[in-house]
Amino acid sequence: MGQNMISKNIKKTKTNRLLILKTLKKLAKNKHFIIGAAIVSAILFICIFAPLLAPHDPVEQNLENRLLRPNIQYPLGTDNLGRCILSRLLYGARVSMGIAAIVVAINATTGAFIGLVSGYFGGFADSFIMRIVDILLSLPAIILALLIAGILGPSLLNIMLAMTIVGWTGYARVVRSIVLSLKNREFVEAEVAMGASPFRIMFYHILPNTFTSILVLVTLSIGYVILAASALSFIGLGSQPPAAEWGSMLSSGRAFMRSAPHVMIFPGLAIMLSVMGFNFLGNGLRDVIFNSNS
Repeated sequence: MGQNMISKNIKKTKTNRLLILKTLKKLAKNKHFIIGAAIVSAILFICIFAPLLAPHDPVEQNLENRLLRPNIQYPLGTDNLGRCILSRLLYGARVSMGIAAIVVAINATTGAFIGLVSGYFGGFADSFIMRIVDILLSLPAIILALLIAGILGPSLLNIMLAMTIVGWTGYARVVRSIVLSLKNREFVEAEVAMGASPFRIMFYHILPNTFTSILVLVTLSIGYVILAASALSFIGLGSQPPAAEWGSMLSSGRAFMRSAPHVMIFPGLAIMLSVMGFNFLGNGLRDVIFNSNS
């Protein structure tokens, strides 16, 4: 009996290794994944080493050098207060990525838990939760976040709170649908017959099967959160001066769009590239994972 269990575990381990290697090979051939991974890796590198890469203090003002075009001393020029745009972009990556990481982590954890409980237990709790999800999904998320941030006041903390209030619904619905398809499978019924608790069944047997879907949703959601946070900061509800944040940098450059277009162009490019990178990464993961599972 013991030898049979050991041999089964060895076979299962080998199968998992082969599946991982097969998935990695497919990812290495997927152009979307490669491009997205390269952009995301560059952004993460910038976030980690921003103090070493930045040529100037991001909040240091020098009115004598205001609105300079790109040059040797200031590779991306200066803004209306003489601050180095390159340095502010590098430090701004930390703010934007930090917001996205925190918001998506909270949304994924909350949504996965709610979807797991809702799908497994069903009944009135499932109906009640899903009606709340339907109501929130029927409203444009950015408008709802705008309303919440407007009521609470302008700050990074408030826009993060606003995006977590509305952002968990997608995870809950995806996880719930997976749980509904798994809870009547043989391996779950076997655990129930052996007397396993609902907690063990949900978190040790069902939840791991949702990780790939959650991973794809996370990578796609990060780009949306970056864009939404930048949009809220652009209209003055997010990061406040003198903090370096891409949306607020874009907003402050509006008045100089004709006389000094570089003040707006570079923050806009940073937002576009980061969103594109995470979208490509998510699309590549989705194509490879779900095609391999089909």
